[in-house]
Amino acid sequence: MLTKRVIPCLDIKDGRTVKGVNFIKLRDAGDPVELASQYARENADELVFLDISATEQKRKTLAELVLKIASEIDIPFTVGGGIRSVKDVSILLKNGADKVSINSAAFKNPKLINEVSEHFGSQCLVVAIDAKQIDNNWKVHLVGGKVPTKIDLYEWAKEVENRGAGEILFTSMDHDGTKNGYANKALSKLSSEVNIPIIASGGAGNISHFIDTFTIGNADAALAASVFHFGEISIANLKQELKKNQIVVRI
Repeated sequence: MLTKRVIPCLDIKDGRTVKGVNFIKLRDAGDPVELASQYARENADELVFLDISATEQKRKTLAELVLKIASEIDIPFTVGGGIRSVKDVSILLKNGADKVSINSAAFKNPKLINEVSEHFGSQCLVVAIDAKQIDNNWKVHLVGGKVPTKIDLYEWAKEVENRGAGEILFTSMDHDGTKNGYANKALSKLSSEVNIPIIASGGAGNISHFIDTFTIGNADAALAASVFHFGEISIANLKQELKKNQIVVRI
């Protein structure tokens, strides 16, 4: 049985870690370098860094900050935000990222998925998909959730897999920051539609939500932010509870 992963997420805006609800109402959550170092010490399986305003502001990801974080941690490190080319990916990998996450740029230029996968390998590439329910259908949204599209979540997920993505990071905009649990019905369907790992994002509020997303949602990894940033859940306690529920994790 494959090991399930617990992944803290650093949403970065203006060099600080922030967290909001439904992609808005952002509040400060601390220094990203300090948080990253803390999560590595606490036995997080991976760390995700998302420069959430890079695409909207049409600029590159904060490469220098990526370098600082990478020098402080010894766990796999995924970086996203503002990545538009193979060159952008190369810079981030040289600065210490193990994987990159692309979202809006992949949607606008799907060939970018093929190019990144061919240059660096699919194991380096996470495609992030932000979606929300509109008339009971999950629709992809872009630019930090600000731009809706008419494209179906599941169809886009299958395309990114076919183009060479190694993983999908699915964030439910309806669940983001609500602490009411992950979008497990959608996650379960997503995991049955594609053959690459799915990272669940949006909605973690307590330990039972993690248990549910691994058992009901069939997620391969669970990403969370505020419950870790503000000390509501410790990674050590979470992993012990997951283990008690017969969920295989790295302790």
